[in-house]
Amino acid sequence: MRSKFRGVGVALITPFNKDLSIDFDALETIITNCIEGGADYLVTNGTTAEASTLSIAEKNELLNFVTKVNNKRLPIMYGIGTNSTQQALDIINQTNFENIDAVLTVSPYYNKPSQAGIERHYKIVADHSPKPVLLYNVPGRTGSNVSAATTTTLSKHPNIFGIKEASGDLNQCFEIMRDKTDDFMLISGDDLLTTPMISIGCEGAISVLANAFPKEFCAMIKNALNGDFTKARKTLLEFTKINDLLYLESNPVGIKQVLAEMGICKNYVREPLLEASPELQSNIKKALSTLSL
Repeated sequence: MRSKFRGVGVALITPFNKDLSIDFDALETIITNCIEGGADYLVTNGTTAEASTLSIAEKNELLNFVTKVNNKRLPIMYGIGTNSTQQALDIINQTNFENIDAVLTVSPYYNKPSQAGIERHYKIVADHSPKPVLLYNVPGRTGSNVSAATTTTLSKHPNIFGIKEASGDLNQCFEIMRDKTDDFMLISGDDLLTTPMISIGCEGAISVLANAFPKEFCAMIKNALNGDFTKARKTLLEFTKINDLLYLESNPVGIKQVLAEMGICKNYVREPLLEASPELQSNIKKALSTLSL
């Protein structure tokens, strides 16, 4: 799995038309840009795709479309995440895995389970998944953290190959790297922390920024993976001018506004999210004008 998912995975947005139907033309442009920009794999139906507001039919339609446009050029990772273990199994049973290379599954949100509950959830999902599983820890959204101890225990499961770590806690990353099994991958879920995480053994990122800056972001990560931190740092510091703005009004509001400024898609999101406020639109436009990528 390391060869397939080392480098940059793009956490694809789901662009919408004004009536909030899926804008497949814009999505095709984004996918093509990412492939041509050097992405290593595509991630669909994740948080950045607004998966929580997509119907099962839309999720299947998205997967089929991404598969068609990708045309077997890159591996595809598919998000299957709920706060119900049984519902996760139901989704697995209803999903066609023919063109899916791996499953990304977030730790159960809202319920705030114990570490033992998180561990049991993941083991059950991994036992039933026909494809290898990547854990996803994002406490800012789920309300609970997957501890380093839980992660390293799960690293021993034969169908769990890594974790997308978005806790923002470097000490936790240190502990994971210290105690995990040798073949378990640490993948960054925080774009700006990826370069420093690579210095301790992280193997890449699942990126939001790469939707808009695939060439530049992929080059940064490849430089870091090749040990050229001088070049990687230069790009990283440029990204600090825009990155924080992407999350001020929740993801993917910010990245959709960036893409709208680039003329790639509209900034529409589904409720309860709202399009970027006039203030955020102005700040993003200003930030984009200062980038030297």
